[in-house]
Parts: sequence; C-alpha cells; structure tokens
Amino acid sequence: MKKDLILIGGGGHCRSCIDVIEIEGIYKISGIVDRSTKLGQKIQGYEIIGTDEDLPKFVRSFKNYLITIGQIKSSTLRKKLFKQLTGMGAVFPSIISPLAYVSKDAQIFPGTIIMHRAVVNSKARIGKNCIINTGAIIEHDAQIADHCHISTGAIVNGGGTIGEGTFLGSNAVCRENVNIGNHCVVGMGAKVLKDCKANSKVL
Repeated sequence: MKKDLILIGGGGHCRSCIDVIEIEGIYKISGIVDRSTKLGQKIQGYEIIGTDEDLPKFVRSFKNYLITIGQIKSSTLRKKLFKQLTGMGAVFPSIISPLAYVSKDAQIFPGTIIMHRAVVNSKARIGKNCIINTGAIIEHDAQIADHCHISTGAIVNGGGTIGEGTFLGSNAVCRENVNIGNHCVVGMGAKVLKDCKANSKVL
C-alpha cells in the first residue's frame, strides 16, 4: 500500500514533483498546502487542503512531507519550512525518479528530490531538502550540502563541494574539485573555475 504524502507549495515546481512522485509509485499524494486564496483548487488532480497555519494539525494525521516550493536564488523559505516541520515530528522521505541514475554508493538525505534524467554518481553526497533538477549531473565524490537547488542541466564535476543553500542555474558547470561556499548564486550557463566564498554571485 502506498504511503500518504503531503506537498508544501503548489506552484510550477510542485507540478514537476508530482510527475516524479507518480512515476516513482511509492507515495500517495494526500493533499497540497498553499495560500488561503487557493484552498479547494486542484493541481493535476490533487486538492489544496490547507495553509501553513494548518501544519501542526496535519502533522498529527499525516507522517510524510515534501517541500515543493521552488528555489530561485534564496533557500530561506524552503529551509524555514523544513526546520519547522522537522520540529513538529514530520518525516521527509527522499524522492528519486526511476528515470534518474543514482549510484548505489551515493548518499541521498531526507527531503531531497532527484528528478528525471538526473545522474548522481559514485560516492556523491546530496544533503537534506535539496532539488536535483531534470538532467542535472552530480559527479563522483561531489558533496552537495543541505537546502541546495541544482537546476536543470547543471553539472557539478568530480570532487566539487556546494555549500548550504546554494543555487546553481540551468546549465551551469562547476570544474572538478571546486569549492562553492554557502548561500551562493551561480547563474544560468555560468562556468565556475575556481573556489567561491560564501554569499558569492557568479553570473
């Protein structure tokens, strides 16, 4: 029997997550949490059943959650919700598309979604509450910290490290063994050839 799952956030990223969840086939989406103005609306057949204020009540009835708010530049909201729900006792499964490749020697931590056609190679580590988006490549021994978004088609080459809350735009490329600090923004198509300090922007 499929396990119940509540989604937090009902925008465009949520739609992509729903597709991955349905194809993975492990969880049954029991509802979506979003703004009060959207209550009762449906996203791909799944109803918006409450707002952030309802989360303490939902945690008493539903165990599993996934944050489906997108992350462009800042991870603040995703991080806040993850910590809030964890403190309430919510469980965050990792969601992995069967159309992705994840090495048996990779580590994927709770709350992370690996989307279609992504590749996570040997000894890579993906932290909590991350988005590894469609077609992204995380090469061998790369380390992705918590609350990161690695966008569509982005590449983190072997041995690279990505700090907490960092955003890599679509088709960005990080050279092997490069270290990118916490809360950095790497723009679409950018090439990162040397280490970046925390809060840097590479555009």
